[in-house]
Amino acid sequence: MGTQGYAAPEYIMTGHLTSRSDVYSFGVVLLELLTGRRSVDKSRPQREQNLVEWARPMLNDPRKLGRIMDPRLEGQYSETGARKAAELAYQCLSHRPKHRPTMSIVVNTLDPLKNFEDVPIGPFVYTVPTENLKEDDNKECETKRDQTKKEKNGQQHQKHQLHRGHKRQGRSRPRSPTIHSETALSQNHGNGLHSPLHHKARGSSLNNI
Repeated sequence: MGTQGYAAPEYIMTGHLTSRSDVYSFGVVLLELLTGRRSVDKSRPQREQNLVEWARPMLNDPRKLGRIMDPRLEGQYSETGARKAAELAYQCLSHRPKHRPTMSIVVNTLDPLKNFEDVPIGPFVYTVPTENLKEDDNKECETKRDQTKKEKNGQQHQKHQLHRGHKRQGRSRPRSPTIHSETALSQNHGNGLHSPLHHKARGSSLNNI
């Protein structure tokens, strides 16, 4: 492979590819899996931009292996398996092609790694995607707005009904014909000594005498 970051040193120097050049490229991929980093990352500090140059010296040292392991694994992996995979990557990334293993040896070395059971048991943590939270929050806000709108409409309807009730009660009731007649009579003839009622009462008194 001639891709930057994956090309073997001898290919860069001579332009010739061999089976051992492919082994080197596979070693880079294996190192990416262990560290969780890309082969070339310009966003990292200068000494860490080239993954092979930064990590290879620590692959063969079990005490330093933890420094380069992918932190997103949170230690949930077999330490024995990680150590053997790191040793294999170290051999694949040798600058001398003859010191690299063949692909058949690589396969035979990797195959038993899945059987190691020294994996620490830790708490299971599930991270909720932020997009789903936003959708749930938006739905909850819409529901609350609809409820608030319904409550306001209900309150306004009650106020309108109460206002109509008070308005009906405030209307004056029609006066009875009898009261109207007596009132008109009083206004037209007065209630004094010259009123018809007064004369009628006086006539009754004289007849009795």
